[in-house]
Amino acid sequence: MGKARKKNRTHAKPEEGENPNAVKVPKTFVMRSGEVGSSVMGLVGDIRRLMEPNTATKLRERKNNRLRDFVAVAGPLGVTHFVILSRTEHGTNMRISRVPRGPTLSFQVKTYSLAKDIAAMQKAPKSPGLEFQVAPLLVLNNFGDSNEMKLMSTVFQNMFPPINIQTMQLADARRVVLLNYNSETKHIDFRHYNVSVKPVGISKSIKRVITTAVPDLKGFDDISDYVLRGAFASESDVEDGPDSTVTLGQDYVGRNNRRQDQRAIKLVELGPRMELKLVKIQAGMCDGEVLYHDFIKRSPEELKAQKAERQKKAQEKAARRKAQEANVVKKKAEKAAEKEAHRIATGGAPRKAGEDEDDEEEAHDGKRKRAADDEDEEEEEQDEEEQYQDDSDNYSDMGDLAPQFSDDEDEGAFSGEDDDHMEGLSDDE
Repeated sequence: MGKARKKNRTHAKPEEGENPNAVKVPKTFVMRSGEVGSSVMGLVGDIRRLMEPNTATKLRERKNNRLRDFVAVAGPLGVTHFVILSRTEHGTNMRISRVPRGPTLSFQVKTYSLAKDIAAMQKAPKSPGLEFQVAPLLVLNNFGDSNEMKLMSTVFQNMFPPINIQTMQLADARRVVLLNYNSETKHIDFRHYNVSVKPVGISKSIKRVITTAVPDLKGFDDISDYVLRGAFASESDVEDGPDSTVTLGQDYVGRNNRRQDQRAIKLVELGPRMELKLVKIQAGMCDGEVLYHDFIKRSPEELKAQKAERQKKAQEKAARRKAQEANVVKKKAEKAAEKEAHRIATGGAPRKAGEDEDDEEEAHDGKRKRAADDEDEEEEEQDEEEQYQDDSDNYSDMGDLAPQFSDDEDEGAFSGEDDDHMEGLSDDE
């Protein structure tokens, strides 16, 4: 008998010093669906940059890729969310899905600006430094108490690592993602900022001397002229507002930003900038029951009929699966019977029940080894899927939303061609 194979890849023990109960960091795949053009491709790249370091920056999509291909690799890589951008004749759309079983939020991208456009509008754009080595902070504003708002805010929160105020380092607060909901227009303003600190109570000239290595002395005869010109500075050049002034609780990145020093907080927009509108919420992974639709409303009778239809489809699917399993068992039995009949016809003695088959296995050692390897790989894939589904229980994020309301699965005026069978990224069998 061969030695049992040890599964090191899917059953690896945690390394020494690693806490198995530690909070898992959410990770994302940001991808396009179908032909989107250069502008949307630039937006995909900017969102990947925003989600660093917990995203696949160099992810490549191909025309023959399907949604199930990305779902299959998401489990071993620890990916928890998909951000899918597409473009149709109605405009640009974005879907955010919790892997592997939903829910899925569908948005219309009303307007957007790329990071390079934001930098072009600034007088002195900041070059990116080390701020992308840590995940950004998330700020949600004006999200209401309705079911869809609660679910949407929960999905956004779960896309970024949680914050522990007791153990967080101040130097990790380098970037901020701001989401502001406008209740009048029902649009979400999406902004991405860099956090920087500046000295307070001094003029701009002194700030440049403190914060930069070499000040620009062009047009001055002496350094004293550069420093003393602060006496003629305006009030806005010297003072910072009290709302933006804080006392550092820890040492912060940058020159002379030490603990207990007073600094003014400055936000510099990095981009991208988007204006989103929530259109639809689905219970599954880009499919399933429509929990919310902004364009289509259904009566209680229609909702009840839709629920009955879904239950009927689920029962039919379960019956087909049961029939397939029975057919597999039947075919295996027929194959075993044919094999036994052939063995007897070629002069072999009838095998008794429970007879050891070691001799036959040793005769076919090569074939047996290949079959065992295939079986182990299949078991590993099943173990990965079960383990990942247990770790990523998507419906815990839905709260009280799922049983509360449901709408037609027809996407109406929103989706057009951007449905679950989208070119280049669909889940067709």
